[in-house]
Amino acid sequence: MHKRRSWVLAAVLTAGLTLVGVVTQTGVAVAESNGGVRVMPLGDSITEGTQVPGGYRTGLWQRLSGAGYRVDFVGTQFNGPAAIGDHDHEGHPGWRIDQIDTNITGWLRTADPRTVLLHIGTNDVLQNYNVSSAPSRLSAVVDHITAAAPAADVFVATIIPLSSAGQEAAVRTFNSALPGIVQSKVAAGKRVHLVDMHAALTTADLIDGIHPTAGGYDKMAAAWYAAVRSVPGSVGEATGTPASGALVGAGSGRCLDVPNGNTTNGTQPVIWDCNGATNQRWTVSGQTLRALGKCLDSPTNAAAGVKVQLWDCSGGANQRWNLNANGTISNVASGLCLDVRGNATAAGSLVQLWTCTAAANQVWTGR
Repeated sequence: MHKRRSWVLAAVLTAGLTLVGVVTQTGVAVAESNGGVRVMPLGDSITEGTQVPGGYRTGLWQRLSGAGYRVDFVGTQFNGPAAIGDHDHEGHPGWRIDQIDTNITGWLRTADPRTVLLHIGTNDVLQNYNVSSAPSRLSAVVDHITAAAPAADVFVATIIPLSSAGQEAAVRTFNSALPGIVQSKVAAGKRVHLVDMHAALTTADLIDGIHPTAGGYDKMAAAWYAAVRSVPGSVGEATGTPASGALVGAGSGRCLDVPNGNTTNGTQPVIWDCNGATNQRWTVSGQTLRALGKCLDSPTNAAAGVKVQLWDCSGGANQRWNLNANGTISNVASGLCLDVRGNATAAGSLVQLWTCTAAANQVWTGR
């Protein structure tokens, strides 16, 4: 008998990375931690995730955990979908820079973050609140962060675009001051870094002219992820290595198989008697599932019943998968689960995408 092993990288994906369900709580946050580096997402509704629960925190958590980084999001707030393994944050809808500044020292003393991700200033523009002095207020916030947490890396983001032409002009003026502010902190020996978040999005990425769409938030996640990985130690070191082995269907006892080792784009996997061959060996790399040099892929705009397929790896959301704590494997883009069609158990039965039910034909274990 083969010894079963977890297909979860660095144990962090066991937090139940599903795409459904939103966790909300008022008052003191319920701390969640996998013992990792303490990271504080800090800002306003764009950090909180208005319009798209979890906002950029979902994509950032999934990228970090999928790559084997162990992080502990911290803050007094707690909300977002189950796809985030840690719901703590310091995002406050409607808050301006001065309101963050009033509370920041207390928050930092309580949370003791190793890394701070700061995106603030949008509400100063929206409320037309002394916009000309907003950069100096931001500079003061950064000073208070570095004073309270001198060993922390502070990532200061330019704020994302706004659809209103007048407000966007104010955004650009505000953002233009940030490189000089950050450089002055660096010159003073502070661990401060600039993230050009404005360049990562366009107004086409906004759902209401202010807040990002799901795709826009994911672009923010990608920008944060690239930034923290560029600074050694800010999120620790990746502790996991890509797992590799067979995926066994609980309902059939058979393995996910690439028929005849065919690597043609569009090849549809099946279940087959487990034999240890390379066409049954799947590697978890980040959030991708790879076999024979290709990626498991959900066709664009897939609906329930559409085939899952093998395709050239592109890094798209349709090739990213959540390995959920209940044994299901759900696709990031479609939200659908890897499913053996018709609950079949015979060798050669087709594997498709279907609404997640956690039935035996959707449960997989690593071997």
